[in-house]
Amino acid sequence: MGNYFGTDGFRGRANETLTAAHAFKVGRILGCEFGKEGKRARIVIGKDTRRSSYMLEYALAAGVTASGADAYLLHVTTTPSVSYVVKSEGFDCGVMISASHNSYEDNGLKLISRFGEKMDDEVLHRIERYLDGEFALPLATGSAIGRTVDFIAGRNRYLGYLLSLPHTSFRGMRVGLDCANGSAWAISKAVFDALGADVTLTGAEPDGVNINFECGSTHPERLQALVKEKKLDVGFAFDGDADRCICVNERGEIVDGDGILYLAAKRMKAKGELEKYGVAVTVMSNSGLIKSLAQEGIVCAVTPVGDRFVYEEMIAKGYALGGEQSGHIIFRKYASTGDGLVTSLMVMEALLETKCPLSVLTEGLALFPQKIASVKVKDKSVIGSKRVREAAAEAEKLLGGGRLLLRPSGTEPVVRILAEGERTEEAVKLVERAIIEEGICAGS
Repeated sequence: MGNYFGTDGFRGRANETLTAAHAFKVGRILGCEFGKEGKRARIVIGKDTRRSSYMLEYALAAGVTASGADAYLLHVTTTPSVSYVVKSEGFDCGVMISASHNSYEDNGLKLISRFGEKMDDEVLHRIERYLDGEFALPLATGSAIGRTVDFIAGRNRYLGYLLSLPHTSFRGMRVGLDCANGSAWAISKAVFDALGADVTLTGAEPDGVNINFECGSTHPERLQALVKEKKLDVGFAFDGDADRCICVNERGEIVDGDGILYLAAKRMKAKGELEKYGVAVTVMSNSGLIKSLAQEGIVCAVTPVGDRFVYEEMIAKGYALGGEQSGHIIFRKYASTGDGLVTSLMVMEALLETKCPLSVLTEGLALFPQKIASVKVKDKSVIGSKRVREAAAEAEKLLGGGRLLLRPSGTEPVVRILAEGERTEEAVKLVERAIIEEGICAGS
């Protein structure tokens, strides 16, 4: 989008790309932007378990209050909970401090509109202009200075909302939860315990620097081993801010976002809840998902990567379901953003309603061979170079009619490679090598 905001907020290395000064200034303009015409804005703030989240939380709150607005602190919570609280409690906007699935060194500011959706581009552009020093803002003085409010009650209301969604008890179900040492640690076990499940936890000892480290939705191997070792019925792995969910079936096999979309779409269609028999997916989804759903009479609309684009397509087409292979799943009836906990509850409902294990619910999904890799780069424009384009063309031939997708990540300094078809390993290695060699030659 600009110098600061990408597809999922303002993200970067804490105190390098994203500093406490940046957070203060974002708080300043949000307080002014939503507090015009004498109105005192109310802004809710949540954070994940990164050590830098505390620094950014206080800086952000200082900026909000210095502009005459009130900052309501949810403390450690999930991104979807901030979205829910903003909308249900009538806040002017919300901010989630998190870098999602990234390692602890990174952090981010996710801005949420009063509708519980990603912030409007118009507001983001104005924030960028302020961060670049294009204009100044007045400071509140005297009684106009804002206040900071401990709002743990908001998180508890979100927990209550989650508990209201399932229509049956989880009693008798043995469930594994991988909290990624992140936001889900504070909520997920409480939800599953209250619903009667027998819960086994992993990734639930956050120390500020172990978020997403060899755990969570990006590293589900630990959960796979746990499910097999403890003979659990199902496992759910969340990411750092719990807007993603990856499942592990009773055999210890991964069921990613494509698998979740498949079983959810079939279930919703059978219940008459799949509006227009359509699902929004992204270019990263396996082509096998699209073909498998087509056989069920369900169409897929394909969007760019990002749950923001998925949600926009859902609104435009009137779809009730959408998501990404990475585990961002949006059930529009319940949320306006990907919510890992809502996703886990919907999967549990499907298991209990059908009395079938997860492996059976995904039996009809015929996925194509696929390989995905990420290459760290300093300049993501490397994918447009002649060397990389030639390697990509050669790789496509290896795939035997399959497809190759190259795209710069919107949240990390990496290029994503997706190869689908025959000889995917060779195709990915070919392009990966070209990107690395081109980066070295270009000094990037």
